[in-house]
Amino acid sequence: MDVDALPSSTVLIVDDDKANLDSVCKIFQREGFQTLATTQGKEALEWLLKPEVSVVVSDLMMAGVDGQELLRACRSMRPDVEFILMTAYATVETAVSAMREGAYDFITKPLKRHSLVRAVEKALEKQALVRENQTLRARLGVLDSKALVGQSPAFRAFYESLLQIAPSTASVLLTGESGTGKELAARALHGFSLRAKHPFVAVNCAALPESILEAELFGVERGAYTGAVSKRDGRFVRADKGTLFLDEVGDMSPTAQVKLLRVLQEGEIERLGGTQAIKVDVRFIAATHKNLHKEVQEGRFREDLFYRLNVVELHVPSLASRREDIPLLAEHFLKRFCLKNNKTLQGLTPEALEALENHAWPGNVRELEHAMERAVVLCRNTSIELSDLPESVRKGPKGYASQMLIPMGTPMEEIERRVIHETLRYTRGDKNLAARLLGIATRTIYRKLASDENELPPASPLAMPPKPNDSSS
Repeated sequence: MDVDALPSSTVLIVDDDKANLDSVCKIFQREGFQTLATTQGKEALEWLLKPEVSVVVSDLMMAGVDGQELLRACRSMRPDVEFILMTAYATVETAVSAMREGAYDFITKPLKRHSLVRAVEKALEKQALVRENQTLRARLGVLDSKALVGQSPAFRAFYESLLQIAPSTASVLLTGESGTGKELAARALHGFSLRAKHPFVAVNCAALPESILEAELFGVERGAYTGAVSKRDGRFVRADKGTLFLDEVGDMSPTAQVKLLRVLQEGEIERLGGTQAIKVDVRFIAATHKNLHKEVQEGRFREDLFYRLNVVELHVPSLASRREDIPLLAEHFLKRFCLKNNKTLQGLTPEALEALENHAWPGNVRELEHAMERAVVLCRNTSIELSDLPESVRKGPKGYASQMLIPMGTPMEEIERRVIHETLRYTRGDKNLAARLLGIATRTIYRKLASDENELPPASPLAMPPKPNDSSS
């Protein structure tokens, strides 16, 4: 992310070594950051109250208030501020301790300008993503069915694309497997668009017969057919100035495709049985689980309509490609269905969470949602247990394997972190074994995952696949 695109931010630098303090200040000032600098941890505590402070870069070993004490105070006073520690006395133990207490990153001296600047840039990127996520949840509701939930690399890539696409007027084609949440994505696109104050109208093209679908979309004039006793507006008119979501558009009949193409080209409709053209201003969002490229090649979907709908394509990731989000989603559904059913539950047992994380989820997020609703309804104890989950989850196909799916276009840095993360899940958190399996030093794992442990929900150490025998490495 371009730092120039980030909000104006101030970096608070704390180091009792005046020469190093001045050097670090100059590094950030050359990069265009506003800085505050002090050699005293006590003074830094006062400056933490300044709302413009976004990131703290502090030495670990200092007289008086040291870096870790300052870190703890920062987490209490300003949990929104990211904290980066510098030290010449780095050990694995101090790094782990700092990460557990909430440090965003841990940098060793002698400092490298690129590493220092990059750490602050990444911290600001995280803050921006958190703010965007909070805004989305505020607008769509945290506990209702319209919420998008996730923090995994695959979800973040999808979510950032969604935010970029939303303000435009372009037609969007949402692709992805059934149950991934394409309607939620469509609602989010509408919610972040300039049309957000106007209607969002959805229609499932696969659920309605051709004659009924056309009447629903275009409306009918009185007397258009037997039973049409009055004029009725269709979805196009009801969505005027807003967004029309065409779910499962790949199941539209050839006749309906022709009529839809005319609306996209001319911006006008005619009611069934009518002759008057009606202007409509609608943004189109379409969704399908089918491969429309193949449908076009085989003559089942019009090529001209495909290109009209597919101005921008947004792929909604499957649950298999964002397995890190399973604990978050499970917790989200647990809260929602506890509220709906007037129940109070503490969470999931390690065995239940392990089953959720290891299931293949062919039905994606929708299947997980239904599994959690069933578990909440049937639960007789204070936590969801393995026996509360559907048999298909307890005994169904396992999704965790030695292979993993990486979405096309994922940055190399994200791929490295994700491979390490998944290997640690496989080794039940054994970093030494994970390092041997990956052929890297254990210290590299700590360094690579320093920020990852703060950005992604931590996997429960009891919710892992069986630990492999060390001899297999």
